[in-house]
Amino acid sequence: MKQSVFFAILIIVWLTGCSHFPGANTPSAEQLLRVPYVSSVDQLKRDYFVYLPRGYETQTEKKWPVILFLHGNGERGNGLDELDYVISHGPLYEAWIQKKDLPFIIISPQLHMFTMGKVPYIANRTRAKIPLRLAEGVPAYEPFFATPQLMETGEDIKNMSAVAPLLPMGWEQVEQDLLRLISHVHKSYRTDTQRLYLTGLSYGGFGTWYMASKHPDLFAAAVPVVGWGHPDLMAPIAKANLPVWTFAGGRDTAVPKKFFYAGINKLEELGDSEVLFTVHEDLGHDAWKRIYASKDLYDWLLAHQKK
Repeated sequence: MKQSVFFAILIIVWLTGCSHFPGANTPSAEQLLRVPYVSSVDQLKRDYFVYLPRGYETQTEKKWPVILFLHGNGERGNGLDELDYVISHGPLYEAWIQKKDLPFIIISPQLHMFTMGKVPYIANRTRAKIPLRLAEGVPAYEPFFATPQLMETGEDIKNMSAVAPLLPMGWEQVEQDLLRLISHVHKSYRTDTQRLYLTGLSYGGFGTWYMASKHPDLFAAAVPVVGWGHPDLMAPIAKANLPVWTFAGGRDTAVPKKFFYAGINKLEELGDSEVLFTVHEDLGHDAWKRIYASKDLYDWLLAHQKK
């Protein structure tokens, strides 16, 4: 009897002590999921990416902050066999390809092609350019675009009345889809609804300004990258006092920095209390590579939650 009691105690001690063995508390690996939906634009089936961060499965009580990422013009597609182009840049690239431990759920949809299929850099793209996640290690970053032009201060454009507020056939076309995807992720995953962040690059930068203007109370902070915001979009953002950090490339010939000032000055004039503007003077349009690779961006996001 004494021997059986001894072994029973030994088993209990072993079970309660298992958590101290190496690997018992190892966080679950990050995951990249393809989630299906039907677009309200054309009633066709599409997929979008949902990235689940390291530890999502093992930290079962935690609610995770969320990033909605809007890609640039070159990554458009049918949301099916072309969806992988979305991985090419931005926070999803940093988390999945560069394996950075970003503590966010990332929503990454693909914008419809609309009329952009004949744009040369889209028509001539190949799947060989899609970055691959390596079994061991990470790939080298691609070099920055060549910028032979001198760095110059230039002049800002103060009167934007003759400038269209958005680029043609952009993310505003799928506004309802984006809202549905956000809602689905909140319902399906453990999210912190007070920490939903919005960011995008180039065409996605314009889309970020648009979504922030249309739904400023939905987001805790917005980061438009190499995409300027029109002054006409600023009133709702300022009214909600939405924190904004926007970025430009000083040598950007696609979206010149001179178009940024009128909008962000309007935002400050209307009373938004946190407006940050950073110009990477030495870089061109692909300044996003440095911006999204920086830990500062993600730390700044995490410092904000909806008021």
